[in-house]
Amino acid sequence: MSTAPYDLAGLPGRPCTIAAALELVGERWSLLVVREVSLGNHRFSDIARGTGAPRDRLTARLNALVAAGVLERRQYSQAPPRSGYHLTESGRDLLPVLQALLQWGDRWAAEEPPVHLQHAPEGHEEHRVDAEWVCRTCGEPVNRSRVERVLTPAGRALAGVPEDQRHEH
Repeated sequence: MSTAPYDLAGLPGRPCTIAAALELVGERWSLLVVREVSLGNHRFSDIARGTGAPRDRLTARLNALVAAGVLERRQYSQAPPRSGYHLTESGRDLLPVLQALLQWGDRWAAEEPPVHLQHAPEGHEEHRVDAEWVCRTCGEPVNRSRVERVLTPAGRALAGVPEDQRHEH
């Protein structure tokens, strides 16, 4: 279950999907909940322990993430009735965001990182995983000097930009 797309025109400042995403998942407890569920902690008590969130805040965040379609509830007990939380496709799409935050935090927010992400495929040695921009079409690493913002028709309409102007200034 997913909510309707966010109303970009209702956001203050530049209409942008980054702002809309932050409205939905930009609060600290939201991303920590996604982290815990991705680590296999599906029960409220395990999520509370892993995040350190106050119970009332955690309840509010879980409800908001379910309403936003990031998490889904799955019943695991009928007597008493209990449900666990699981990532939806939308929630799984947040995992690279968490990976990028982990990498940034390792570099800028911690003296010594407490964990590293390892890739251990069959057939070759395990190695550390890094968040990196890679073009999905050609596989080339991308850096910010080779990326430009191109307004879509929706972006032009929101910004009041003429139809023939594609690039944002």
